[in-house]
Amino acid sequence: MKLHELSPAAGSAKAAWRKGRGPGSGNGKTAGKGHKGQNARSGGGVRPGFEGGQLPLYRKLPKRGFNNKFGKEYAIINVSALNKFRKGSVVTIDTLIEKGMVSKAADGLKVLGNGELKKAITVEAAIFSATAKEKIEAAGGKAEVK
Repeated sequence: MKLHELSPAAGSAKAAWRKGRGPGSGNGKTAGKGHKGQNARSGGGVRPGFEGGQLPLYRKLPKRGFNNKFGKEYAIINVSALNKFRKGSVVTIDTLIEKGMVSKAADGLKVLGNGELKKAITVEAAIFSATAKEKIEAAGGKAEVK
């Protein structure tokens, strides 16, 4: 099969409706826009959210929360999840993504101290909670900040 031999499945692709191409087309003259008015003009119509001058819904609703543009969003994992790795292995954000334990890198990895660690492993992360660091070192491993 070659690129020029490809075609969509029968009935799946619909031809574009060509507007304003004469009376025989079934969509000539006003091209489906009716007669006169704001929506018949070129560039006509109203912006999204405009309610004809009535106070729009997005202005009636209260503003909620705060978005910190300097805030960091970490990929989070608990100490108990690290038991999947073999003794002596090095755990990084890349190895966690590879195993499907974390979906994306975000601003780095944060290790939390929920659960118990039974193996001595080296964990490389952006940040550790105090209990996570204690538990990793108590198991004979290393907590390295990267």
